[in-house]
Amino acid sequence: MSFTDKAKNKAQELAGAAKERVGDMTDNERLRAEGATEQSDARARQAGEHVKDAGRDVRDAFTK
Repeated sequence: MSFTDKAKNKAQELAGAAKERVGDMTDNERLRAEGATEQSDARARQAGEHVKDAGRDVRDAFTK
């Protein structure tokens, strides 16, 4: 996973956390749900990138 992908995913995760907290403070259920969704999306992307990295590592281990 490239550094830019990691940074984008982390930024989206933090933005989602901020939205969720603001939704909690203002008692805004829609904003709270949007924040939770953004966090989940970012974590899912990170997991996908980790799987791709692991696949590349396995491939590289067999080609050496």
